[in-house]
Amino acid sequence: MINIDPYMYKYMYKTIWSAADQEFVGLCEEFPSLSYLDPDRQAAFVGIVALVEFVVKDMQANGEQLPVPIVDRNQQQVHII
Repeated sequence: MINIDPYMYKYMYKTIWSAADQEFVGLCEEFPSLSYLDPDRQAAFVGIVALVEFVVKDMQANGEQLPVPIVDRNQQQVHII
């Protein structure tokens, strides 16, 4: 069994309306190539979270490095004074 990286729960998700598709689009900032479309806003949100979970599991199974959540990126920056 693969454990889900805690990063996944820190990722930034959002839903927007797509006039071109006439559906809501679920997006994840850390995975800009992924999207999930659905006529229902909540379903689009749930869909993108599930899609990211699938991709995270696949990346972990293949030993790939996961993107660092945006909320953690500032903490990893080195400040030189």
